[in-house]
Amino acid sequence: MTFDPFNDFETRGYLHNRLGEKDPAIVKYLEHRSFTRKIDAAFEYLSSVEHLSYEDVLHTHKILFGDVYPWAGEDRARTAPDLAVNKGGVMFSHPADSGAAVDYALKLGSDKSRMAQRPGEIMGYLAYGHPFLDGNGRTIMVIHAELAERAGISIAWDKTDKAAYLTALTQEIDDPGAGRLDAYLKPYIRKAVGADFRAENVARTRGLGQPEDGRKKQKGLKKTQYTSG
Repeated sequence: MTFDPFNDFETRGYLHNRLGEKDPAIVKYLEHRSFTRKIDAAFEYLSSVEHLSYEDVLHTHKILFGDVYPWAGEDRARTAPDLAVNKGGVMFSHPADSGAAVDYALKLGSDKSRMAQRPGEIMGYLAYGHPFLDGNGRTIMVIHAELAERAGISIAWDKTDKAAYLTALTQEIDDPGAGRLDAYLKPYIRKAVGADFRAENVARTRGLGQPEDGRKKQKGLKKTQYTSG
């Protein structure tokens, strides 16, 4: 079944992509091409921001995928406020809570010591926010890489295993702060690769992204207060 939150797949194509394309394989190709062409611009932008905020995450998504989707840079609170997103019983944030979840992750990630020691925890909170209809995984990988660079580390993503990583990420989202993703990532933590090599390092993450999620429209979603606990 085609994911069609706008209910106009036949007339506008997959997720209102700018070409009106319906073939998922072609749309994914367009996404990847846009991502690889714009990743340097995304890092250049992030490097210019002293304190990262949710607005910077939105803008990063717009830079990366604006050539594909006219709604790039707009979160689910605007594009699909009644869309529930879940994976194997693990619920991502309510659309109205995405900003709070991501801002909390950025707050933790801005602590260089904590980011260096617990990059998996930060990734889990970023992933839980799940702000966008598409492109979440690649966007948060870019944000995470920027936070890691500032903390003096990098992740050797090319050495990780997709299935094992996504299992650990799912467990982290289900039980945040328990250390499961930190434990998985620990053998792959390296010194920062340097600003000139961040794009190359993140490009190796293609296929990691986020857990394959089930999406469904659900009226009257219960909004839960996101706490910094």
